[in-house]
Amino acid sequence: MSEFVAGATGYTGRELVRILAESGRHPIAHVRPDSSRLDEWRARFEALGAEVDTTVWEPERMAETLQRLSPSVVYALLGTTRARGRASAGKDDYESVDYALTALLLTAAKHADPQPRFVYLSSVGAAPATKNPYLAVRARIERELRESGLPFTLVRPSFITGADRDDGRLGERIGASVVDVGLSVASLFGARRAAQRYRSTTNTTLAAALARVGTEPHFLNRVAEGDDLR
Repeated sequence: MSEFVAGATGYTGRELVRILAESGRHPIAHVRPDSSRLDEWRARFEALGAEVDTTVWEPERMAETLQRLSPSVVYALLGTTRARGRASAGKDDYESVDYALTALLLTAAKHADPQPRFVYLSSVGAAPATKNPYLAVRARIERELRESGLPFTLVRPSFITGADRDDGRLGERIGASVVDVGLSVASLFGARRAAQRYRSTTNTTLAAALARVGTEPHFLNRVAEGDDLR
């Protein structure tokens, strides 16, 4: 049983590849062919026992790849940061990466036979009416995934943080710490469910949850959040 990980070089994706490989499963780590660290990522993932795929982000090519590899699960963990978008003159923004590449992957999965289960890393707070561009993109993909006919699992974590982040999200780490303290206090006054839903998580904890809920029948065509991801 192979499992295709799009966004494998990201903070959560690299941990998911490791966990799948160490569990004796067959992860296929997708790395952009134009990545400046392609050789490094290839060596890292292959040392774990994972397969590496470098298909270009073009609709027909990605559809051909998913048909050829026939993964049972496709994990969509694609995302960028505002800072990275500014650094690349807007070429890597929420619309072009978080939405467009995920939508391309979703379309490719729809045309595969047999169709894989599509596990989408969304976010708590994703809703059509939101004014937050990050959450708005995730709400759009959630809707399109529900309408696609594909078997799916939506995963909605809160902050994903940790001291080893290499993408400069200092503000997010500080925000997560502040929120966690507030939620700990709130849980003492009966708001345990909200506390579990919004409390931050690490990439290792989230990756382990993705590996689990991505194949469990219980989470087929459902949302996994809060305690589901602990």
